[in-house]
Amino acid sequence: MSRVAVKVGSLELKNPVLTASGTFGYGLEYDDFFPVAALGGICTKGLSREPRAGNAPERICETPASMLNAIGLANVGVEAFCRDKLPALRERGVTVVANIFASTTEDFVAIAERLGDEAGVHALELNVSCPNVSHGGIEFGKDPRLAAQVTSAVRKAVALPLWVKMSPEAGDIVAVAKACEDAGADAITAINTIRGMTIDVDTERQRLANRTGGFSGPALRPIALRIVWDLVGAVSIPVIGIGGISTWRDALEFLLAGATAIQVGTANFADPCAAKKVLDGLEAHCERHQTTVPELIGRARR
Repeated sequence: MSRVAVKVGSLELKNPVLTASGTFGYGLEYDDFFPVAALGGICTKGLSREPRAGNAPERICETPASMLNAIGLANVGVEAFCRDKLPALRERGVTVVANIFASTTEDFVAIAERLGDEAGVHALELNVSCPNVSHGGIEFGKDPRLAAQVTSAVRKAVALPLWVKMSPEAGDIVAVAKACEDAGADAITAINTIRGMTIDVDTERQRLANRTGGFSGPALRPIALRIVWDLVGAVSIPVIGIGGISTWRDALEFLLAGATAIQVGTANFADPCAAKKVLDGLEAHCERHQTTVPELIGRARR
């Protein structure tokens, strides 16, 4: 038996290491670095009903121990994904969690239904928390009622496992998570980025054309870990931890706090093999201590 296999609701993963949406393309871009199917799964770049160009440049910049991005959810659209990306992922045996976003509940449902018809999509992740788009986005994730409305509608439309991604900017993130659980979510993913900004003192202008961008990277990790801890104690469905995870030791913190799985995000920009290194480290730790990932989950709470 594998020491690192986990279950997120009904979905069995070969290990708890996934990649975070928006940081790993569609998975195929990493073929030259390692076999992506070795990971527990990938969360695709956010998919919209129609192709989307995203925000104008400049839309990404580095900051101390972090980065800011205002990509604006640029993507090929759900049809092109199903036609051009998914067959190759399916052929490689990649576990695909399709991240989806929209500005209306109706569009969320339409995208979910389209993906629900395709073999090779293993779960959906509802992005109700992106801080870098003008319509929809974070507004769904701030309001328990709106988040539940979207979750319920998608839950009724498809049978796929349904994950909902939380915004750290929600006034009461526990209330949002509970509302999504009650509406039929199978898991909570936490957290998305936090809005931040930076100014170039030489040009005296904001460094991002969008002015603000999503703050992510190692500096975010203590905040993300605290939120994951709180959510694990508040909901009965699995919580998947995201935020500043760069090493296996970072990942282990989230597992010990009660996360069932984790997602590696910003670290992929610095090292395209980051997620595989996290997995290798967790496997080595379990072997060294003769334990398993399920045995480690939540151990810090006991």
